[in-house]
Amino acid sequence: MTVNAMGTVTFPLTGEPLALDLVNTRPAATGDLIADPAGLTAWLGAQEGRLTPVAAVGAAEVAAVHAVREAAEAALRPAAAGGRPPAAALRALNAAMAAAPAHPELEWTGAGGLTAARHRQASPAARLAAELAEAVAELLTDPRITSVRACEAEDCVLLFLPAHPRRRWCVASACGNRARVARYYARHKADRGES
Repeated sequence: MTVNAMGTVTFPLTGEPLALDLVNTRPAATGDLIADPAGLTAWLGAQEGRLTPVAAVGAAEVAAVHAVREAAEAALRPAAAGGRPPAAALRALNAAMAAAPAHPELEWTGAGGLTAARHRQASPAARLAAELAEAVAELLTDPRITSVRACEAEDCVLLFLPAHPRRRWCVASACGNRARVARYYARHKADRGES
């Protein structure tokens, strides 16, 4: 998480499947971006429209999201490589979803007719954890799971789902540029005979 010149909080990579956005809240260089209520509030703001809003983020929400993130990362990395996720990670995700089961709730919208929105009777922390665990479950069962990649930059641990098969970096303008500059300097260092 960084704060730009306009005072807006930004995260290194968002807009991926929600499960990957969650795992990517712990980049290597900056540590845990959702370590406290302020960080989680900022991240939830960046995910606006993807999750049920949480009125006030506190320690319970942070702990619930951390538990889902741990299970998500433990499950996603081996699944992306075509392997079997650990049973403990799957149990943790299942427990989060079971703690706040969803059911459709019909509502008459007038001109638009009926809608059937998903509704959960649970605390904000349990609801948030369940929604995130469902996002992880959706990605784990998506045939594209084996297309998930880790950024190839040396110091980056972020995951992404490439829209183009040749994509190598989470963010080309950041990690991609650093990798290209490092290759350039290494090549020219070798040309000059430096060690």
